[in-house]
Amino acid sequence: MSSTVSEPRDLAEAADVMRTGGRILIRGSGTAGDWGGAPGAVDTVLDTSGLSRLLAYNPADMTVAVQAGMPLRQLQQHLADHGQWIANDAARVPAGATVGGLLATADAGPSQHRYGPLRDLVLGATLVLADGTIAHSGGHVIKNVAGYDLARLFSGSYGTLALLAEVVLRVHPRPPSSRTLTVPADARTAHRMATELRDRPIDPTAVTWTGGRLLVRFTGTETGIVPQLDRAGLPAAEVLDGAGEQAAWDADTALVSGMPKRTIFRVGALPSRFPDLVELVDKVATGNGVAAEWSSALGVGIHTIALQGGDAAAHAAVLTGVRNEFAGAAVTLHRRVDGVDSLIDGWGPPPPAVSVMRAVKHAFDPDDRLGPDRYFPWLEGNK
Repeated sequence: MSSTVSEPRDLAEAADVMRTGGRILIRGSGTAGDWGGAPGAVDTVLDTSGLSRLLAYNPADMTVAVQAGMPLRQLQQHLADHGQWIANDAARVPAGATVGGLLATADAGPSQHRYGPLRDLVLGATLVLADGTIAHSGGHVIKNVAGYDLARLFSGSYGTLALLAEVVLRVHPRPPSSRTLTVPADARTAHRMATELRDRPIDPTAVTWTGGRLLVRFTGTETGIVPQLDRAGLPAAEVLDGAGEQAAWDADTALVSGMPKRTIFRVGALPSRFPDLVELVDKVATGNGVAAEWSSALGVGIHTIALQGGDAAAHAAVLTGVRNEFAGAAVTLHRRVDGVDSLIDGWGPPPPAVSVMRAVKHAFDPDDRLGPDRYFPWLEGNK
């Protein structure tokens, strides 16, 4: 039986779909449609592309309200005319990732080092619950922090709790200048350098180990950036700007986004465990005839690993080995070569808080209608 695609244009239409749509898959631009578990059979696909209007923008207050189906790159274009931006540079943004989709997947980019995740920029939100109830949280000014819990609850829910219909976000001034220090480094050297950077009088925007080198980005005014380049104290570092700097970060974006014939997974772990994680992944990958490429936000502890070479069984064996041997880490499958899904699930062993996740799911969606199987086997589904 095929699914019906519904494209609501306002809250009333969205509420009607949520009430009457049966089993529902909430879909934005589809840039993370294969992250985690594959969705199960649904009656209705709720397409958020119709919920893409700019609702209110006050540059002086540094806030913007949008419908959550708006692509972030489109919102950034609106803000750029006033020298402002939403401080999120996730790899999926150029591909059209929506504001709601980025929040639903808790996705962020290198600038998370300085600005934090997107959920920290949420001032208010409007959600449509499974029964059609419209719930509001927070407000439209930076000093009003009420409602942050609801936004945090939605972050990372992958459309299994509610539809995020509207959101109010804090904006930041768009930095006029940028420079990146780059130095070749293995994992342990990069970790040591990143640790030392924390003790220096500098404020980097991003600290990322990618392509076998450490990238440390500084943004702001020219007079503010130049002294920090010296104070960073990175020996033999090259300073990148202009096209060279853009190329370095574009290469990182390409790695994270996923290229053909690669399996991509993300690991969340304490920053202090980074060298041990690299050692384990490289050992397991080599043992299965697979090469591992890395993009690691060293100060945050978020690591994206791309596997190349070998077959589906080899890729599945690498993920299984990491999940079994690196206790306490969250290992999520993002992209995969054909055949991997039949060998492993997207999430791995359930976390200690899985009982809380199930209780929250039951409270928001007691009939298990939203995003069936997206969190399988952690949450109930129809598999």
